[in-house]
This record gives sequence, C-alpha cells and structure tokens, in this order.
Amino acid sequence: MSNNCFKGLLKALIEKAEIGTAQDIDFIMSKLTQESSLAVTRYVDYALGLVTNSDGFERIKHYLFNGTLIQRNYASLYFNRLGEWKYVKEAYEKGLIDKIQAYAR
Repeated sequence: MSNNCFKGLLKALIEKAEIGTAQDIDFIMSKLTQESSLAVTRYVDYALGLVTNSDGFERIKHYLFNGTLIQRNYASLYFNRLGEWKYVKEAYEKGLIDKIQAYAR
C-alpha cells in the first residue's frame, strides 16, 4: 500500500503495521491509553487492520490476553474482523473483554 498521502502519526502507524514485527505492534498499541484522542484510536484501529503477518498476529493475540482494557478491546476488534472467534471467545470467557466488545466488529 502506498502511504505517500498520509502524514505524521497515521503514516508511522501504517508503516509499522505493514512491517508487523512484535516491536511494531508494541509501538502501535502504545498509542492506546486512557488519554488517547478519538483520532488516535481510529488511526490505531485502521493500522491494526493492515497487519497480515504471523508475528504481528501473535503479538496482537498477546495484547488480547495481556494488554490494558483499551488494548484488549482493539485486539478483540482485530480478531473479530478476521473471523478468529476462538481467541475472542477465550478472552470473553476469561473476563478480559465484555460481551459487547466480544461481538463488536
């Protein structure tokens, strides 16, 4: 994907997502805090949707089970969109995400 039209944080998040190493996912997830603006959360959500390699997938799974609440919620969205229900169901059954988040897309 050409991200020449993007600038700043969004461009950085896209570049990290397209590479998708564990460190790249850590960078992306580090932007999800209680102080994150709506724009930043949307940037993160968009970037996560670009992660396609197995290292990135596994690191996002780590956040689904070990991240902060907001990180778990965005990891859940990632897996829901991929149709990876078993991970979302497991996180829900462990009480890591709520029912609304478990079924969000």
